[in-house]
Amino acid sequence: MTLHPQAKALLEVLNLAPEVPTEDLVHHDLRSQYAALSMPATAEGVITEDRIIPGPLGDIPIRIYRPEGAGITPVVVYFHGGGWVIGDIDTHDGGCASITAASKCTLVSVDYRLAPEFPFPAAIEDAFAAAVWVQENAGELGVDGKRLAVSGDSAGGNIATVITHIARDVGGLEIAFQLLVYPTTDYEFTSDSMIDNSEGYLLTTEMMRWFYGHYLNGDVDAVTDPRVSPLRADDLSDLPPAYIITAGYDPLRDQGNAYAEAMAAAGVNVELVHYEGMFHGFFGLESILDTAGEAIAHASAALRVALAVE
Repeated sequence: MTLHPQAKALLEVLNLAPEVPTEDLVHHDLRSQYAALSMPATAEGVITEDRIIPGPLGDIPIRIYRPEGAGITPVVVYFHGGGWVIGDIDTHDGGCASITAASKCTLVSVDYRLAPEFPFPAAIEDAFAAAVWVQENAGELGVDGKRLAVSGDSAGGNIATVITHIARDVGGLEIAFQLLVYPTTDYEFTSDSMIDNSEGYLLTTEMMRWFYGHYLNGDVDAVTDPRVSPLRADDLSDLPPAYIITAGYDPLRDQGNAYAEAMAAAGVNVELVHYEGMFHGFFGLESILDTAGEAIAHASAALRVALAVE
């Protein structure tokens, strides 16, 4: 396995920044740093609208991306990454616009509540409520609510797949497809990828511990909760078809691969696409990494097929 030359060059620059020990990290500061690294939207032919929708314990900001000139389209409900602690609809604006342009689907990006101010399960509650709102208001939004997919990267991938479990078990939401980009699927730190990719590839193993510490707020019993570790769910059958992206130099690689294999073993239609030379976070960097553009194009093509985009 070899790191892609473009990925290697980018990581060499990023790794020049002084490393801050996790015990000294402040979540507000990390949010600002993460926002400064975000890529602006460059996709053409996309119209955006910011709205506020009702949530379980307050308003939820969303950003709606529509393909210019489109009629009734399928809809993708997207949850940003950032370890449940950082990130927002602005940090993922570029990637969401690119998915919209390439897939010809309307996309709704959800600004769910973040830890530590709002620990687990606040993000899950907001995500499910937002997806239900989108489906219930499909006519107003100009989308086909029966062709609804959920998607997200990293912690957002965790959120996206967790609400497919809730939708199956509780009802109230019909999900046709799930697109998961290097999702967090298990609270674990002993896999080969967690050890081999523990540092030097943007996301570190210690950062994952830090994120989990804020998200779970010291609740040690929550680590086995399938809403935290969906890979540990007793039943993975009858979930929506899935397209899962993993990266070779990612601490989360093995759990993403394992989740794809476990769902497939349970009878779910799963396509696993592995980018061997990439690292965690590459998907939104299409202006820097050619492979990121390819990944968005391939994932968007899968959305078009799964949601029958005309």
